[in-house]
Amino acid sequence: MSGEDRIILGIDPGLAHTGWGVVHQTGPRLTCVAYGCVATDTSVPLAMRLRKIHEQIGAVATRFQPVCVGIETVWFGQNITAAFATGQARGAALVACAEHDMDVLEFTPRQIKLAVVGTGSAEKDQVQYMVQRLLKLSKPPEPDHASDALAAAICYATHDGVGARV
Repeated sequence: MSGEDRIILGIDPGLAHTGWGVVHQTGPRLTCVAYGCVATDTSVPLAMRLRKIHEQIGAVATRFQPVCVGIETVWFGQNITAAFATGQARGAALVACAEHDMDVLEFTPRQIKLAVVGTGSAEKDQVQYMVQRLLKLSKPPEPDHASDALAAAICYATHDGVGARV
């Protein structure tokens, strides 16, 4: 891990729910600053949902001043339609990060799980448990989208900024 003192943002993108988590790194020590989730309503037009994600991730960046962000890549799996929606949400979040001049690295879900749990095939509850333990939280972070975002920030820190540049 880096000897840096920095604020890292993690993002778990999704059109319905975009999780975000902010971690403070001081050398090898990681502490949770804040976390949450941007929820959008399916009854709202797509452009307005993307605007909400962009604005709220931008507000998180303004408030906590992260210098870098770890963001999960889009996993296609069987549902191509869901993957496109996730990609659009991811794009809205990335624009907000670019507006705040953050260094952006992307990680696959497998890389994030491996960094946090020790296995790339970990389940959601295992990720939540390990995020709680690693950040010394009193309870597992909820919702799981926020936990996944904190895991992305932890992955950024443990990879010392080595990942795919976006």
